[in-house]
Amino acid sequence: MASESQPQQQLDEKNEQLKYLEFVHFATIQALMRCAILYSYAKERAGPLKPGVDTVEEAVKTVVGPVYDKFHLVPTELLKYVDRKVDESVTELDRHVPSNVRKVSSVVSEVRRAGVTGIAKTVYSKYEPKAEQCAVSAWRRLNQLPLFPHVANVVLPKAAYCTEKYNEAVVSSAEKGYRVSAYLPLVPTEKIVKVFNGN
Repeated sequence: MASESQPQQQLDEKNEQLKYLEFVHFATIQALMRCAILYSYAKERAGPLKPGVDTVEEAVKTVVGPVYDKFHLVPTELLKYVDRKVDESVTELDRHVPSNVRKVSSVVSEVRRAGVTGIAKTVYSKYEPKAEQCAVSAWRRLNQLPLFPHVANVVLPKAAYCTEKYNEAVVSSAEKGYRVSAYLPLVPTEKIVKVFNGN
């Protein structure tokens, strides 16, 4: 008999947990604890008013005690009721949400789980070869235009110089301990040269 009551008790505890509004319960507990600490501190520092504070406290306990005993579960039950209504609304809303929005939601949850940098690395490694192919193809087509090779010969040395200075600035800021340097990517100049010379 005891083994049957234990799973039932665990099921009841699972049903007792709040699904969406648990943060409200925790925030209320934290607020009440802070108020109790503040009240205790004020009571200790009351000085000559301490006997009066004790008298008022006993009177309040006498009056409020029976009311508290009768209604102390009402806020919890109200919170559970609101949580169930939120759950019903979310379930109903979920039925009407288009699949594209669900896909976006799954992407957002994946970003939360793996982090932005993890997702960025995955996307980068997945699409980098295709981006290289497109860039090389575009470069070949542009080189077929009559004036482009002359313009490229003028612009590319300046672009290479600016890229080199940018990379040096990022490395230098990283060495000095600037946090922003962790978010600035280096331009892979050697790889770019290899890709365009190899094709």
